[in-house]
Amino acid sequence: MPDLRRPDRRRRALSKNRRPVSGATSAFLLLVLAAQAPAAATDEDVGLKVPRFVSLHSDKVNLRAGPGRQYPIEWVLTRKDMPVEVTAQFEHWRRIRDWEGTAGWVQERMVAGRRTVIVGKGAERPLHQQPDAASAVVARAAPGVVGRLIECQGPWCRVETDSLSGWMRRTEIWGVYPDEAVR
Repeated sequence: MPDLRRPDRRRRALSKNRRPVSGATSAFLLLVLAAQAPAAATDEDVGLKVPRFVSLHSDKVNLRAGPGRQYPIEWVLTRKDMPVEVTAQFEHWRRIRDWEGTAGWVQERMVAGRRTVIVGKGAERPLHQQPDAASAVVARAAPGVVGRLIECQGPWCRVETDSLSGWMRRTEIWGVYPDEAVR
């Protein structure tokens, strides 16, 4: 279990002209800052639920053993837009897990709120024209293919790649929860 205490143990010295802020003053400042905060939620907002799915922001993402640069890099993920699950947060760090179970800590800027999914292991999966098993198959997706998650209706999710769009069964992709509403 990583040490979740503040990873930066350096202390900042106060200059002679600076004094600590009183409790009442700091409470007032927090209220003012909270009122000025933007209303739209981004991944930088600590208030987002955990767990949740996001995607990798870069082609090279270092997975660390703990939430800080002082922790060793255990893995390097090399696939931009791959879906990952945020399983914990600490300050500007997110603990993520990929579809194969590899987990580690990354800086918050290395993940994006953009939703993607990955086709699960096993055989190729059909991509249907409509959210119905009887509808025409527009393509077959190989395991490991990543696509943008557009929406989900019951057991079906609409997925897009650069050249194709269609519906897949929710159970055949990783990156969306079984009962999650996606619009």
